Amino acid sequence: MPNRANDWFNQAIRDLEQAQDSRTAGRHEWACFAAQQAAEKAVQVLHLHLGQEAWGHVVATLIKELPEAVRVPVELVEKGRVLDNFYIPSRYPDSHPEGAPFEHYGPLQSEEALRYAGEIITFVRTQMAQ
Repeated sequence: MPNRANDWFNQAIRDLEQAQDSRTAGRHEWACFAAQQAAEKAVQVLHLHLGQEAWGHVVATLIKELPEAVRVPVELVEKGRVLDNFYIPSRYPDSHPEGAPFEHYGPLQSEEALRYAGEIITFVRTQMAQ
């Protein structure tokens, strides 16, 4: 089976671009979700690059499951945890006590989501270059 790491990485970059486009359009809930997807796919890339499979959608767990040889900064796991909070609630109205998702996300959240996803993508790119 061919290694699809580059395909996944290219999609992670595109998801991050979608996050930025959504943020610019004021669709902060979608910006947060797309940023989470970008980070999730990027970490999947690193697993693939290292010749292993990883399953799931929890960015922090995917980061923690990287081999010990990959020196992961502790704060990257924490940033993954922040992004994980955007996976479901940013899309489903019944994830909040009241209100639609777009009422719960704004520029502060989408800025943070984009920054954290960008840092994870940069980390993955650096690891792949080694």
